Parts: sequence; C-alpha cells; structure tokens
Amino acid sequence: MANTGDLVRNMTAQLDSYDISGACDELRSYLDMLTNWYVRRSRQRFFDENVDAFDALYTALETVCRVSASLLPLISEEIWRGLTGGRSVHLADWPDADLFPANPELVEAMDRIQQICSTGSSLRKAANLRVRLPLQELTVVAPGADALDGFAAVVRDELNLRSVRLLDADNASPEEFGIEQKLVVNARAAGPRLGKSVQQAIKGSKSGDWSVSEAGVVTAGGLELEPQEYTLETVVAEAAEGAGSRAAAVLPGGGFVVLNTEVTPELEAEGAARDMVRAIQQARKDAGLNVSDRIHTTVTARQDVVDALLANAGLVQTETLTVRLDTVAADVKEPQVSVVKTAAEKVEA
Repeated sequence: MANTGDLVRNMTAQLDSYDISGACDELRSYLDMLTNWYVRRSRQRFFDENVDAFDALYTALETVCRVSASLLPLISEEIWRGLTGGRSVHLADWPDADLFPANPELVEAMDRIQQICSTGSSLRKAANLRVRLPLQELTVVAPGADALDGFAAVVRDELNLRSVRLLDADNASPEEFGIEQKLVVNARAAGPRLGKSVQQAIKGSKSGDWSVSEAGVVTAGGLELEPQEYTLETVVAEAAEGAGSRAAAVLPGGGFVVLNTEVTPELEAEGAARDMVRAIQQARKDAGLNVSDRIHTTVTARQDVVDALLANAGLVQTETLTVRLDTVAADVKEPQVSVVKTAAEKVEA
C-alpha cells in the first residue's frame, strides 16, 4: 500500500504540471510492480483465499483506475465498474494519498530486493541455467545489507537458491571474491571523436592502463572516454579460486552479487524433479482437474529421471497434490505422465 500511496502522490504532481509522459512512465512502472511482483508472489495467498491479500489487490486496482482514468478512459472505466459496480470512474473523487501508509524504508528495501533478483536472474540466463534448476548460493555485497535480512527468503524463492548471504559493503570488497572490472572500448562509438587515437584507448583498456575517477570519468590510455564509448563489465578473475563456477554483476544502486553456478548431482536431480512437477501440473490441467483435487500419478521415464523423482518424491507430491506416485523406468525419449483423481487423502511431505 505504501507504493500505491506514492503512485497517487507522484501522479498528482505530474498531472498538475501537465507532465503526461512522466505520468505514463509512473503508471507503467507501478503496473509492472503490481503484476510481476505483488500478484505473482501472492498467488499462494490467493489460492488460500487470504482476505488481506484480496483486500490489498482490490484497493490497488480501484485506486489505479481512478488515477489512470484521464490517461486510459475506456479501460479504466470498464475495470472500475466491474470492481465497484459504481456508475463511472470519471465521477469518482481523486484518491487521497494521505489515506495510504507511508513506509519509505520498506519501499526502498523492496526495490533493492527486486534489483538483486533481476540481476541474479540475468546471471542465471547468461550461464544457461534454467529457472527450475536449484543453485547453491548467491552472495550479495551491498550498502546497508543488514536492512535486507528479512527478505533473504524472497531472494531464495525468486532465484531458486539453497541459501543467500547478505554482506555489508563496508565489511567486504570485490577483491575478496576475486571480482574485477573489465573496460571494453566501443571503437565504433569512440572512433569518430578520437580518430586514430581510439587504438590507444583500446590498447590501454586491454593492458590495464585505465581508471575511473571519483567523479565517474573513465580514462583509458590517457584519453577520457564519453559514457557511450565504453562499457564496464564485472567478471570473476580467471586466476581466482573457483572462477569457473561463479558469475558476478554490479547492482544498479551500488554493490555487487556473486552467484555460485556449480551444479552438483544433487542439484541436478532436484532440477529434474522440478521439471517433472511442471509436466504433472500440465497433465492435471489437461485432465480438467480442480486445483484442490488429490491425484494418483504415474510417470514413465528414463532411469535417471526416475531416480531423480524418487530422491525428491516429497517435493513432487507436495507441489502436485499427489497422494500416490508410481514410476516406471523405460527407454523413452520424453517422460510420459498420467494422472487420475483419487480420494482427498493427506499428501505425504
């Protein structure tokens, strides 16, 4: 609700000053947060029919319809009337931002958590590690990391991790993790301005003859570079211990993250089991079963997939509401899943 109050305050200021572009950007950012963060992360609360979760979503949607009515008159009207049964959103009062609780510390912390999750997700993609494959650890080194302790479980869940380490930037440095920055000069962008001297800058970037001043000015080979003429990449030094099983990136607000990309047989097995969870859920959907129906599941697959399922049987049964799980080892290209609705017995964890 603190974010919704900020939306009202910001939209009021922007529309009062006729900053339509700024108001649209504010609305787009808020809707992205609401849809891809709050709603997605609250799905289990909605399944459990949590009244507080529904109340918060209703309030957010009703409010956003009122502040967006002048920008999206038709869709805002349709949604608002469906929510409230009222005559028209265009006859409703403008929301009062003071009615929403202000909590800047919480908003800032959650913004940082979203940045960490986004950066970690990018590292997974760059390493071709699928989302359902669990990884061992993510280390976060950032200013004020202590304020994020309460949200470590969110990061674990979002990035499918076994553990998350949060370290304050004052107590850790990139060198401790074998992290270094690499300067890459964009010859196409810098060439027209520097001419033949661009080769001097490129040589400086490759030989380590470059620096970043306190003001953020980058110099390579004795030549100052414009922001569009280079990129700074954060990498794990090749000489660092375990360099091949780690990936690193800088956080937008300062600090950096280090992802342990080593995939052990245990993690691989759990990842295969989670892939089967997805297949079983699809089979449930194809069979037209209710989300609360308990099922008897039979999986026919290669021996390695069967072994992974048996090693993680509790996870599979809990996630899919499977009362009985049978496996058949066979030489098949793709796993075959069959599900049958059964009595509403307790699922063994």
